[in-house]
Amino acid sequence: MKKKIAMLLSSLLVVSMLSGCGSEATVNTESNVTTTTENQNTQTTEPVNITVWHCADATIADTLQKQVDALAPEIVVTFERKENMSDALKLVGDDQESAPDMFMWAHDKVGTFAQMGILSPITDVLTEDDLADFLPMTLSAGEYQGDKYQLPLYYEALLFLYNKDLMETAPETTDELLELMKNETTADQYVFVEQHSTSYNAAAWIQGFGGYLINENREPGLNLPQTVEAMEYHKQFVSYMPADGEYNTVTTLFTEGKAASTIGGPWLVPGIKEAGIDLGIAPMPVLPNGTSLTPFSGVQGVHVLKHAAETKKEALAEVLKVLGSKETGVALANAASCAPANSKAYEDASVSEDQMIMALKTMADNVVPMPNIPEMDVMWSVTDDLLAAVNKRGENVQTACDAHQKEALEQISAMQ
Repeated sequence: MKKKIAMLLSSLLVVSMLSGCGSEATVNTESNVTTTTENQNTQTTEPVNITVWHCADATIADTLQKQVDALAPEIVVTFERKENMSDALKLVGDDQESAPDMFMWAHDKVGTFAQMGILSPITDVLTEDDLADFLPMTLSAGEYQGDKYQLPLYYEALLFLYNKDLMETAPETTDELLELMKNETTADQYVFVEQHSTSYNAAAWIQGFGGYLINENREPGLNLPQTVEAMEYHKQFVSYMPADGEYNTVTTLFTEGKAASTIGGPWLVPGIKEAGIDLGIAPMPVLPNGTSLTPFSGVQGVHVLKHAAETKKEALAEVLKVLGSKETGVALANAASCAPANSKAYEDASVSEDQMIMALKTMADNVVPMPNIPEMDVMWSVTDDLLAAVNKRGENVQTACDAHQKEALEQISAMQ
């Protein structure tokens, strides 16, 4: 009897020990063999949080936010508005604790931040196949020293805009435009107005003649023969435009019906339509050399910081694929009249039927992405002063070009 009681107590002790380890235990009473089954604990996976800094229009930011919200709850993306983006990024650098994972901005600052060492090429996250559907110009805009640092979303460029009530058809050549200006400009009615002494606008004339503000080798081109020729030719048009040529002056004249045509960006179009102008959008007029005016383009896109590429690569890839998709391109076009970087978006009828967007699509092969090298910061201000010297102060073109080329070289040298 004592022997049976001892055996029973021994079995109960084994059951008690196994239960204390968090396992279920069963006893085979027929063979006295004890077996265990591990508990199946359900674990909840934490979401990957991605922060994107931006300074975009609220409509654009909201549209992008809605597109990436589909990735939740596995990936939670937050678009956070950040004023003074350049200063903010220079302050935080690539600090994982305070820097965003990505930021959205124009391509022209790529060189500055790549040289700071805070950016990761997007090809560290995406494959070249993932980039196959993008317009070539939009991808090349974000390249710096052989690497792609921007995933393009949409792009902008100057357009030839005209008031159909004042100009039946847009001139096909700049010579035709000049003749109209000479014959029909009056004290209170202009044929054509533009920001004639702003380097962003004047670049269309300079580049059309084969000149440039600065090339990929960081060499200014302000006194090239082509640049001098462009400025001599362009000066004829300035004589029939308002003397200041400032943004507010030009925009007001066009929206009030006091100018028949202008060259301006897509950002002007909503205000023009709101003013009741019967707007026409035409191809850029052709210069005497057979080349049309060739404006700068600005490509808006997202950039990846190094710390995020190293720690959140898979999640970032999913976010970038959504942001760069045809569907996001269509959504941006419909919400904010953005010209998508993804070529597949133009297959959608809502995009292909938009006059302004398709005008930009036609121009995509005939624009020059703004230089994204740090030295371009020098060229904006020096070129603006050159244009003011020629167009406002009446200085000799060649003399002014030589002087400002020298100034640009000196300032760039001081950056080294």
